[in-house]
Amino acid sequence: MRIIAGEMRGRILKAVEGTQTRPTSDKVKGAMFNVLGDRVKDARVLDLFSGTGNLAFEALSRGASEAVLVEKGHSAFKVVRENIEHLGLGYKAKIVLMDAFKFLDSYRDGVFNLIFLDPPYHQELVAKSLSILSERPYLAPNGVIVAETAKDDQLSAEMFSFEIRKTSLYGDTKVWYLQRMDV
Repeated sequence: MRIIAGEMRGRILKAVEGTQTRPTSDKVKGAMFNVLGDRVKDARVLDLFSGTGNLAFEALSRGASEAVLVEKGHSAFKVVRENIEHLGLGYKAKIVLMDAFKFLDSYRDGVFNLIFLDPPYHQELVAKSLSILSERPYLAPNGVIVAETAKDDQLSAEMFSFEIRKTSLYGDTKVWYLQRMDV
């Protein structure tokens, strides 16, 4: 696993051993960031269910100003912390060892321009996350939520205060791009 573009292009990221995490492939990550384009520049990023930190580190490499990474697994947390140190991102990246939903219930330090949701598949975690995010002001007015689900998972825009702007299918992964309906 590596960073594919930006100032840290080519840097290798440490991965979590075993099957605890499912890192986003370079193909999916590249396509995702092509869709996001200039929205990444100077963005404040939230990476819930961060796993290895792959998405947040790619965003920081492409010009995001800071990232908060949330991970509840101890081994994944340790890997993210090691990746932060290895990349020299301690001044831009903060890792939080906490359940994503407890984090959303307790966080009060501002809004994010970009929120990544890449939880384990087939557990309704994206829908639950979107439900909470729609009730709280975590997403900046022109911000984007990027969610990864299994290809057969469905999200209904009527359930949330977000509009599904685009979906893309890559093998067994479906990527959703959402924004507030009032934007």
